[in-house]
Amino acid sequence: MANLYRSAMDKAYFVCAVIAGIAMVAVSLIMPWAVFTRYVLNSAASWPEMAAVLLIIVVTFFGAAACYRLGLHMSVTVAADLLPPKVRAVADFLVEVLMGVMAVFMIVYGVKLCIATSQNTIPEFPWLSVGIVYSPIPIGGFFTLLFIIEHLTIGRPASAGTDPHLPVE
Repeated sequence: MANLYRSAMDKAYFVCAVIAGIAMVAVSLIMPWAVFTRYVLNSAASWPEMAAVLLIIVVTFFGAAACYRLGLHMSVTVAADLLPPKVRAVADFLVEVLMGVMAVFMIVYGVKLCIATSQNTIPEFPWLSVGIVYSPIPIGGFFTLLFIIEHLTIGRPASAGTDPHLPVE
């Protein structure tokens, strides 16, 4: 059962990373167009900046979930690193539980936000519901919660925290 869950989380991680990556590439392609229209054509396009903001929402929540799974997120562990191993294990467990609470908060209130704003649109994209724009919040929270459950039940993946580009301490 653990292998099945790990395999499912590998696939979920891949989905999060691909979605965040595609959104980042899209931002990288859209912003030069904004600069070109503003400074070369002297007629700024109205949509690129808003599109970039919307894509950064996608990058933030899907990318954060993917990074959290592998422990590549930004964290300050100076105090925890000084704790004895048993106390450190309790602190790590507490962090996972608190992150789980945050993920549930993102899911519950993110869904409420999406429902509350589903009838609103964005002036630059009148066909796009604001509820859809905010959907990465509960979806990212859901993926994060799945990864937290993975950490608490079967541990972090073997590749967690191992970046071949970082020097070995």
